[in-house]
Amino acid sequence: MLKHFSTYVYIGVLNTLIHWGVFLTLHSVLSLRQATSNICAFGVAATFSFYANSRYTFKQTATWARYLSFVGFMAFMSFVIGWLGDGLALPGIVTLVVFSGVSLVVGYCYASYVVFRSTST
Repeated sequence: MLKHFSTYVYIGVLNTLIHWGVFLTLHSVLSLRQATSNICAFGVAATFSFYANSRYTFKQTATWARYLSFVGFMAFMSFVIGWLGDGLALPGIVTLVVFSGVSLVVGYCYASYVVFRSTST
């Protein structure tokens, strides 16, 4: 389990770099709005994360059902944390850090026990 989690963390770091890189490129270079830039960056990063975790962390076949489950759950969690951040008037960086921490732990548990759960006993 620790090996799986450490691989998940490594992929999570790459995921974060991809998300921030795509966001900054779309927003700062192409002058797209933050919301558009963020949803596009999330889509690219979450897709990378799903396929990388499928192959390297959990060593299971990537399917559409798994993809939609993983990306849908992560998008929902991102929305809820963003909504709470707005409601509490938190600075964006605080919301980002909270999401990074929560998504690491909760996302790993969801991926392990729901998306990529082993059917063997």
